[in-house]
Amino acid sequence: MYDERLAEFSRERLDGRPIPDDLRVLLVAQWEGRTDFARLLDLDFFEAGEVHPLLDTSYLSEKELADPEMQAVNAAAAQMAQYVKLVAKGGNGWVGYWLHPGEPADRVWHLIELDTEFTFWGLAGRTLAEGSAAERARYQDEPDKRIAFAQLAAELAELGVPLSTQDHDALDDAEYTVDPEELMEELIEAEREKLGLR
Repeated sequence: MYDERLAEFSRERLDGRPIPDDLRVLLVAQWEGRTDFARLLDLDFFEAGEVHPLLDTSYLSEKELADPEMQAVNAAAAQMAQYVKLVAKGGNGWVGYWLHPGEPADRVWHLIELDTEFTFWGLAGRTLAEGSAAERARYQDEPDKRIAFAQLAAELAELGVPLSTQDHDALDDAEYTVDPEELMEELIEAEREKLGLR
């Protein structure tokens, strides 16, 4: 029923890569108007045509857009958008996947969060649902995030999105091979040099 819409989402957000199983379930739930996952994970998936946050300059004035320093940042951000595949609003800004070609091809996609200050954060977990649940566990009524995560994991499993673990401490938390923050800085510096700002 949603095959074409899922294919469009894949083309627009993941460069045509296969949509992970948990993301597929979460997307369909949002499109069906179900709020159960949104309540648990605080995710709002992008609709067709929404601009990637790293490419959105609509909030900048003409003066800011003309500023060479801002031009360097915007050019670097546009390059980063090739690797930062954001799929939803959530957390402290937006969440998605870090798909840099320098990352090992034999492991699951790294999760990434971009905040409104354009800072990149890694999320623990093997899937978007796991990473989001790990983040949300900090904001539950239950003060122990390990217990809160186990409760969220149980609720997600009941809704058809089982996590690989209910143990917060066992979540996959592998380091990036290519650090997004460092790469962004390198790209900005390269753009500054092109503009004669060094």
